[in-house]
Amino acid sequence: MLSNLLRNGELRAGNSSADSFTSKLAPALDIAVGLIIMSIVILSVLGNGVVLVISYRRRKKIAGSELLCVNLAVVDFLCCICFYPLSILSSFSHVWLGRHITCVYYGLGCYIFGLCGMFTIAAISVIRYIKTCYAIWLEGVNIRLVCVATWLIAAVWSSFPLFGWGEYVPEPYGISCTIAWRRYHTSTKDAIYVICSFACFVLLPVLLIMVSQCKILLKIYRFSRTLSARGIHCNLRHAEKHLSVMFFCISLGFILAWAPYAVVSFLFIFHKDAQYMAPEGFIFPALFAKSSHVYNPFIYFYFNKAFRQELRNLLFSLFPKLALNRVGVYTDNGVHPIQIQLQEQAVARAGRGPNLLRDQSDQNPGLYSQMICWVSKVEVTPSNGEPRVDCQFLPTST
Repeated sequence: MLSNLLRNGELRAGNSSADSFTSKLAPALDIAVGLIIMSIVILSVLGNGVVLVISYRRRKKIAGSELLCVNLAVVDFLCCICFYPLSILSSFSHVWLGRHITCVYYGLGCYIFGLCGMFTIAAISVIRYIKTCYAIWLEGVNIRLVCVATWLIAAVWSSFPLFGWGEYVPEPYGISCTIAWRRYHTSTKDAIYVICSFACFVLLPVLLIMVSQCKILLKIYRFSRTLSARGIHCNLRHAEKHLSVMFFCISLGFILAWAPYAVVSFLFIFHKDAQYMAPEGFIFPALFAKSSHVYNPFIYFYFNKAFRQELRNLLFSLFPKLALNRVGVYTDNGVHPIQIQLQEQAVARAGRGPNLLRDQSDQNPGLYSQMICWVSKVEVTPSNGEPRVDCQFLPTST
């Protein structure tokens, strides 16, 4: 009799464990979720991949705050590559593939990258605040140490559930995994882990981000008003304001994307009944949080002129046909070519276009003296070995 009860109990536990990895959503909604996550992955990989390529091309010019943005791009890129494909396949299969092992892998990885992203944005906000309000600059080695610290702290804290303090379990809708927030009701030590996760690694970083960004904007506003009252116009002031608005948008976007998921998870802690909310109530905040991987590259390119310029150069190198109006002009003394971009009217007046211009440049070196052009790159190496002159995108009229 006792053996039968134990066997029935084991079967019920096994069935309960199996049910937790089965999707609670309708099949059509599962497919829709998989397609949405796939779209997020594609956009994030393309956008953040371009950011990483451009950052590598201009690696010698990257400033401290931009290095933290690169760290954030690495977080978004790797998270979409390493973990979200498993969620996509599980959505199409209507069941979590791999059961407990892949659940721990997915929950651990997403928690590490989520914490690292939040720490990185908090670090950006605090460093910008220190620089703007106290004129203290952190560069080079210090910024790299901050990047290493964000990864180290996130990895250490996320690994505690592997040793029994906390646990990674399926989400209520069954096709994703996260921290076992409801263990708050079953274990004191797990309750401490859940409370610390929210207090120290959600609320505290969010408060740092909000306070730092608000004080930065207030400082810039007061400084701009003071200069305007004195009739002083400063381009540096405009550039600093532009950069501050960019980081403010990054921080605000991250908070808005993760706020619904944080609220739903926080409410889930204090409800013993797992069915207090329909599964659809969990999936939409989770998808909204995943969208935070997508929009950062667009913010970079909108606010950062150097990124846009480097993107144009990259596109011209990959697709030369995009730069058909960029011609090489050679002087008759054998100096290195000067790359210039002529106005469309000048090319039209030349009749045969770049070929005629190049032919006539050998006969008449002063051909371009009557044309207004934009110099995109000037590289001259005199025979005496003096340093090379390098100018980029400067308007000139000869």
